Amino acid sequence: MAANAVSTAGMLVKYAAETTAGTRPTSGYTTIPGVKAIPAIFNDPNMLQSTPLSATKNHTYIEGLNDSGGAIQLTVNDYEAFRTAWTACVAAFDALDDDLTMWFEIAYQDGSNLESFYFPAQPLALGFGGADVDSVLENNLNLAPQGDYVFAAAST
Repeated sequence: MAANAVSTAGMLVKYAAETTAGTRPTSGYTTIPGVKAIPAIFNDPNMLQSTPLSATKNHTYIEGLNDSGGAIQLTVNDYEAFRTAWTACVAAFDALDDDLTMWFEIAYQDGSNLESFYFPAQPLALGFGGADVDSVLENNLNLAPQGDYVFAAAST
């Protein structure tokens, strides 16, 4: 029945730093542990109204720039291994030369035959994600987009 569906089980979020400015790495990505939820990213293009004065009934639109809406916020389990991995990610970004950036990969489970989703971004320092009674401690991993996204073959 659901032969045309792909499970989110096994999805990973990874990062790798550029070694050549403007060139997305194709290998050497590091997995960020504990990611629980990934929002829709660059999914709603800005629509620019292009209605001419001669229109009498409906507006017309053209596609503008895609907008992440600011920082991309992923939900994570907040535990020691995650914090260690995230601290290393932020430190790796901070150590980059000014002309280099970091790429993030959202990789589907093996066997899905879907291309990975890549985008360049700056990883931001953690804040406190809040807490509720009788719940898992979570945090928000924030990424500031630095350029255009691309769908491409999964990293190796």
